[in-house]
Order: sequence, then structure tokens, then C-alpha cells
Amino acid sequence: MRLPLSYTPPDLQAERPGTVRRRHVFFIPGYDPEARTRYRLLFVRELLRHAKRFGDPRPDISPAVLSPDGLVQSWTVGPGREPGRATTSYDVLLWDDLVARDFRRPRVLSVLLLVVGTLHALLRGLIFRFYQLNWLYGNVVIYPFVMVVLLTALSAAIGTMVHAHLGDWFGHSLGWPPWVTLPLAVVAGIAWIVAIEALLNRFFFWQLLNDWVFNWQHGNGWRRDYAERLEVFAGRVLARIAEAEARGERPDEVMIVGHSTGGLTAAEVAARILARAPKLGADDMALALVTLGSGLPLVAAQPFADHVRAEVATLIASRRIVWLDVQAPQDWMNFPGFNPVLDLDLPLAGGPIANPLVRSAQVRDILTPETYAKVCRKPFRMHFQFLMSNERPGPYDYFRMVLGPQFLRDRAVRPIVADLQPGLRKGAG
Repeated sequence: MRLPLSYTPPDLQAERPGTVRRRHVFFIPGYDPEARTRYRLLFVRELLRHAKRFGDPRPDISPAVLSPDGLVQSWTVGPGREPGRATTSYDVLLWDDLVARDFRRPRVLSVLLLVVGTLHALLRGLIFRFYQLNWLYGNVVIYPFVMVVLLTALSAAIGTMVHAHLGDWFGHSLGWPPWVTLPLAVVAGIAWIVAIEALLNRFFFWQLLNDWVFNWQHGNGWRRDYAERLEVFAGRVLARIAEAEARGERPDEVMIVGHSTGGLTAAEVAARILARAPKLGADDMALALVTLGSGLPLVAAQPFADHVRAEVATLIASRRIVWLDVQAPQDWMNFPGFNPVLDLDLPLAGGPIANPLVRSAQVRDILTPETYAKVCRKPFRMHFQFLMSNERPGPYDYFRMVLGPQFLRDRAVRPIVADLQPGLRKGAG
């Protein structure tokens, strides 16, 4: 793990004059089967908390509208009475239907894919690479495989005990024939796993299992459904920009934000947009990419993921886009210190290094000590802090970033922090 978490590329895009009055944010969730309900509720709840904690006026949030095909959930946040706040159009690009389809696979097939994928990654040395980048994430990746081994061993032990006590292994056994005891042993070995389904879900077993399988499949180029969705997303972003321009509401900044697995998705969408719109970002409209708690190396480091590495290289070399990668050492499910320029074998060919800006979320500083102590013991809660309200002012502030007047480049290089302090309410929760 390379620390400290700060890197500014030598060929970073030049500073843009002025401020953002109108912004269009395209948010891409991670691998989440409940994205269409989770992220709207999270956004509204946390923005209201943010306004209360920092003494801001109550935000003007429009109702959410779902596109006819169910792929885009949209709302706007008006500037309200707060001086300097931009008018923000906020679109959530949804791919939770693909995730839900993975969850509907027969559980046996999902486990088989996990075992094959993990063994393949072990043979290729990929798991050890993950541990080098972040041993905590290495544990997260290997956790479903270890659980499968343990659950299989316990099922075998339970089945053996049932077979032994119902058969004629012991003097006190019932003496049932094997054609009865063996099926009952198998049923008993499976039934207890079904009985602890709620416990497995509580510990995110199936979530992390399917997530790893997806990343492994994507790294090998086997997710055509996902690749098609990337093209759809790129088309939607360009169409929404064209619609805004036709209404005379051209945004000053277009920001593509991805969280967790969605960080890679956002990067892939951004690379496609650069390819399909060669003038975008080169004019007076700023193009920005933000990856939060990203698991990009899970795919980009795989040996057959040349297509992904080529897209990352395109982003690194492009001065039409500003890419900010925000990391947190306390988050188990990201790679703090990872820098694609330094840590991936990319086809850069000695070209410009314009991206990414790497910054720390400084979680310890933006939360109160009491909250931080609680969050540290909850990996998923820590992972979502990237999208939640600060309790204290800091350079990283999700809502100041997506709603405030600074361009992303300026916020990352010279964030306005002092102006937050006067409105902070002491002890506000």
C-alpha cells in the first residue's frame, strides 16, 4: 500500500476561470441489487443532515423521475437561498437489473463460479497482488471462498453424523438402510445452510460472492450484458447533455461519479464518452470523473483485462477530463495508495500524464471521534461514508463537491474549506 494518499499528475488540465452555476451529475452505483431505492433515499437523507449540521438552508430537491426503460433515475437540486450553490441535475445510471439477474442464478452455480474464479486468480497470482495493494481488501475477496470451504466441511460433518446415527454404525443407532440414511444425510447437510440464510446475508456472504464473480467475469471479457450497458450509459450521458443544450441550460460542468464497483463503471463510461464526443471537455464545458472507494484493480489488474487497461490509459493521457480518485485507508473495500499510473502495466507510450488526482477522504477528520469509533467496526458503513454527510468540514465533502460552485479540478487542488466553518453547528448530529 503506497502512502500518503496524494498525487497530482504533472500534466493536469489547466485551471478554469469562473465558477459552476449549472452542473449535471451522473452517478453510477456499485454492485447493488437495490440501487434504485437505496441511493435516492441515501442522497436525500444525507443532504438534509448536511444542511442541518452546517447551518445551510433546507435544500430544494425535486421528486425523482424514472425513465421509461428504468435505466435512469433523475432529480434536481436547486440553489435555494444559499449563495454560490450550483443548480444540479442528478441522474443515477442503473444497472441493478444485471446484478439482480446474477442473484437469481442457482446458488450451486454461483458457488461453482466462485470456486473456479478464485482458484484461477490464485494460480495467476492475482490474489497475492490484491493483498499487496490492500491486505484488508484481499481478505474481503477471499472471504466468500473461505466460507464456502468451511460451510462445505460443516455440511459434510453434519451429513456424516446423521448417516451414522440413523444407520447401523453404532449399537444405539436405528439401523436404517443406506438408501434411506444417505439421502437424509444430504438433506441435513443442505438444510442447515438454508436455515442460516439470514445470517449469511447479514454478513454479506452472497453479496461479496456475486461481486467477486462479476469482477472475475468482467476481467476475462465474459460480461457482454454489462459491456452493452456501458454503451447505453455513454449514449444517455451524451443525449442528456444535448437535451440540456437544446433547452438553453448548457451545464458548466458534467461530472461522472462512481462509487465502489461503480468507480470502474464510471471510468469505462467516461472513456467511451471521450471516444464518441471528441470535442467534449475541450470547450467551455468541463468534463469530470470522480471515483470513490473504487475497486478498479479487481478488474484492471487481471491478466486478460487489456481492454480495461486501455481505457484507463486513455483517461490518464486525456487533458479533456479531470479524474479525481478519492480513497480511504479505513475502508476495507478500496485500494488506498493505488495509482494506475504507477501500479498498472499501461500502454502510456511516454505520453502526457494528466490524470488521476489521488486524494484521501480523511475520514478520521471529517467525523467526530464518537462516530469514527463506531464506523471503524462496520466495514460496509465505512465504505458508504464517501456518499454521506460530513460531521466536520474537510477537503472531501460529497455534497460540496456535487452541489458547490467550484470546478472539480479546483476543489481537488485548492478546496474551499474555511467558508464552511462559520455555519457549523456544534454538536449537531
